[in-house]
Order: sequence, then structure tokens, then C-alpha cells
Amino acid sequence: MSDSGSLSQKIVGIATGEAHTLALTGDGSVYSWGRGTFGRLGTGKESDELFPVRVGFDSSKKERVSAEDGARERPRFVGVAAGAYHSLALEDDGSVWSWGYNTYGQLGLTVEKSSTPCFLERFLELGVPGSLTEESNSDSKTPLKVCSIKAGGMMSFAIDSLGTLWMWGNCPPQGDSSDGEFTFSSSSTPIPIWDFHGHTVVKVACGNEHIVALVSTGETFTGGDLVCYSWGKNNHGQLGLGDRESRTRPQVVETFNEACPWAVYEIACGAFHTVALSIRKVDRDIADASGERECTCWTFGLGENGQLGHGTTNTTSLPQPVDGLPQDAILVSVDCGLFNTCVASADGDVWAWGMEKGLGLCPEASFSGIDAGDALYPSLIPCGEFHGSKFVDPMQVACGAAHTVLVTDNGYKLWAWGRGRSGVLGRGNMMDSFIPCIAMWPPLHKDFEEEKGIEQVDGEEKIEENEFGKVTDMKKRLSSVMEDMQLLQSKLALMERYAGILHACIFGKPFEERDLPSSLRTWGMFTLDKEWESMLESADRGKLIQMQAFYRNMLAGVKDKLMKRRIEELIKECTRS
Repeated sequence: MSDSGSLSQKIVGIATGEAHTLALTGDGSVYSWGRGTFGRLGTGKESDELFPVRVGFDSSKKERVSAEDGARERPRFVGVAAGAYHSLALEDDGSVWSWGYNTYGQLGLTVEKSSTPCFLERFLELGVPGSLTEESNSDSKTPLKVCSIKAGGMMSFAIDSLGTLWMWGNCPPQGDSSDGEFTFSSSSTPIPIWDFHGHTVVKVACGNEHIVALVSTGETFTGGDLVCYSWGKNNHGQLGLGDRESRTRPQVVETFNEACPWAVYEIACGAFHTVALSIRKVDRDIADASGERECTCWTFGLGENGQLGHGTTNTTSLPQPVDGLPQDAILVSVDCGLFNTCVASADGDVWAWGMEKGLGLCPEASFSGIDAGDALYPSLIPCGEFHGSKFVDPMQVACGAAHTVLVTDNGYKLWAWGRGRSGVLGRGNMMDSFIPCIAMWPPLHKDFEEEKGIEQVDGEEKIEENEFGKVTDMKKRLSSVMEDMQLLQSKLALMERYAGILHACIFGKPFEERDLPSSLRTWGMFTLDKEWESMLESADRGKLIQMQAFYRNMLAGVKDKLMKRRIEELIKECTRS
């Protein structure tokens, strides 16, 4: 595989909305799939997409020509972000594109919605924040270059090259509220957050109506400590300030202030809860000697679905560590759904907790009475492949309202689980998945296009008329084949799980590939009596005793059940007579 082909299939970033997913590839392309309502997929229509499809960007909407020959270049992107019903993409020249739902102005546009990506020209009109305060004409404004984007709920954010945070959409009130009311307002024009002037905003996250940001202690960020700020609605303590009073201006979360022993490096927000990952600032040898964990996951806010992972459904207004994670785990990625949390470690372990319904964390839950199916502690999510329960090289995890997406294998494999409605799992169907299953990545049509030489121009396929029928027919056949394959994969995963449970009950250890009968490994004929005899011959004393106890208990249970049923039959006969 060539370098360009490899980059086109490598995922370097993902983002999830309420029921849609965005993926960014190494060659600067953007893909989307899932629910298409309000045009959030950017495909020019509102229909759902069951497979990842490439988003087309009309470069004629902005003046972008190459210096060499004057030809218009294909936009290349370096970032994606997803709100509940809208999407953002960041181009490598600092330009921002948006599409989807826009009732609150979260696209930075004045239209109601857009089903195709629109170039956000308002950043060009604004210039850097310094020029807004200077008495100068508009011609002297320095062009604003955005370096990072983020979205959540009905809000959108951008961080420019000077470290200034911009916000638009359903925004909290700016400044101090004199009447004591806290009312969000709509703004289609990006607003700078002046409270961070003189500092660099590094990361930002937001829930339904609250915002959390990591900001440098000095004027510039040099890789040192970051201070955590929060503001917005605080009715569940999701700001982590020790109370439930809303804030119109950013306030330091004292647990993660400049003097604290933890350095926060990752943040995420659910609907009404917040998660932060931190590492101890002290020397690693000292931390190991004292038994303190190096990485810590902190949660605060609403906890009624167990999304805080503290073992209860209590709500807390101060950050509390999640004790159910291994002390030696190096946590690399975290994200929140509406009422759940998911975190991944560098070793390939993935944990999730919170709302279970539709998230695949507890398929055995009855969801009745006191069994609500919620995980109050971190639950380890198994990979499900023969090589073990760990995922290989996990890069990023992202959570939607009721689905989770995980990028592994250095960006070349995509897993998904949870509710499958509208095809949000990217598996070619709308089936739910209680366990992680492989999503369709890279898309099959990519290989077909390369083989047929189909040209992509500004995201649009250029196909000769005599080939159009063949392409359409091939896509239909590929879709049908993929649906069958995903169904078989789901059944295979179920059988693997059943075989693993059965093997553990009999032999007292998880099922591994080497436990397969030799005849099955070589795809020969499987003879039950010979395999049974061979297994008994190779079993050691401990395994034989384990098997004896298992079958003795099973036989005793069968005999007992037969006796009970015979007694029931005799009683019925006596009653009738």
C-alpha cells in the first residue's frame, strides 16, 4: 500500500453527535455516517447513511487557488467536531466549515439549516481579538487563523493561533448578570471569551449548557501546567465549584488550580456531568513509592445513572476520583455520552459506566424494578477477538447519545457498539450491538473507486455515463454483501461469547485460541468421540478434577429436576383422581 493510500485509510480523529459520527483521515478527508436529519452528515440530503461516506466540500465557496498554476485545490482538513445535530470541520489553512442544524446560530450562519458544508466567512470579517479593541479601520485587521475546533449540544467553539477562545450558538450570558437571571442567548457571530486574555486556551469541552476549559497559567502554553475553568448552568454541580450556582463568567475549579498536585490533560462533558483526566505533578519515582496512582479519572455533576462511576447514583458538586480503575493504568482518551462515560488506556483496556440501556454494558440487565441496568462502577469492555480482551493501540474514544466509537490499531480499525438506529454504528445495518463490533472501515467503495479509476473532484464523483450503471449496481451488491457479513459477524460474536462462558464454567479459565480442537484448527473432519478421548489424554490432574466436579454437579442437577417433575406429575394424577 502506498503512503497516500495508507493515509487515506488511517483515521486521525473522530467526533460523535447525538446519532451521527464524523471521521477525519490522514489525507485530510472527512467522512460521516448515521442519522441525516437536519443535514448533519453534510451529504446534501437528510437521509441516513449506514456506511461511512465522504463529505464533499465546494471550494468555490471561498477564494482558494494555488500559487503554482491557479487551479483550485481540494480542501484538506485537520480537525472535526460534532454537536448534537451539527458538524464542524477545520481546514489546514485555518478555515472553518459548518453544516447541519442552525436554530441557535451554531453554524455561524443565518440560515435555518444546511445539508452541505458552508465556509464560515465571519472569522475572516472578525480578525484577531486585539484588532477589535484598537481604533483602526477594517483593512488593518490581522486575518484570524483557527487552530482547534470543538462542538457540543447547540454550541460551537474555536481556538485561534493566539490561544483565544471563540464561542457561538446557544451561548451563556456574557459578563455579570445584574438581574440575577441566567438565560442563554443565540449568536451566529463568534464571540471571544475576554476572561482568558493574556493566557492561552488549550482545550475546551461542553455539555448541554455548561463549559469547561483548560487554560495556560502564563501568557503562552509551553507544555507546562494547565488551570481548569468552568462556567454556564450548574444545577447539578457539573461545574465542580462545590455548589449549584450558575456562572456567567469562567471560574477556576479549585481542585485543579495552579497549586494542586495534579495536572489535568484531558476533559469531557456529558449532558450534566464532567470528566477530567490528570497526572501527578510530582516525580514518578516518588509517586510509585507512595503507592499513589499516576493517572486519575475525576468526575462530578449529575450521577443518577451512575455516570460518575463512584458506585452510587449520588450527585456531587466537587471533583471525585473514580476508584474502580487500575492504579497503574495510563489513561489516554475519555469521552461522555449524555449519561455515560468511557475511558481508554494505553494498554488497550476500555472501561465504561453510567446509563446502560442501549449502550451494551449490561445486556443481562432486566431493566425492571431496582435493576435499572446502569453501571455504577467502571465496567471493562472486552475486545471480543481471539487474541484477548484488550484492544490494539487504542487512539480515541467518542460517545454519542447512545452509541460509542473507538479507533484502534494506530487508526486503521474502527469499533462501535450501542444503539444502531439510523446506521450510526457504521456497520451497514440498524441493529443494536451489545458488544464492540468492527465498523465498515475503510469503506468498500474506496477500493472499488481506486480499481475503476473514479476521480474525486471537490468531494464529487466524476463517472463516465456508460460506467454509471455498473457503479450503482456494484454499490447495491456491496451493500447487500456487507449487510449479510455484519449479520454473520454479530452471530459470530454471540457464539464466541457463549463459547467463552461455557469454557470458563467447565475448565475454570477464559477460552483461548489454543483451546480449539486440532481438527478444527486444520479445518478437517471433527469427530466428537475422538476429540473427547484426545482431550482426556492431554488433560492434567487439575483439569480432570475440574471437569469431574462440573459434570457431577450437572448430573446431580438433572437428576434432581427429573425427580421434581415426576413428583409434580404424581400429585397432578392424585388430584384428578
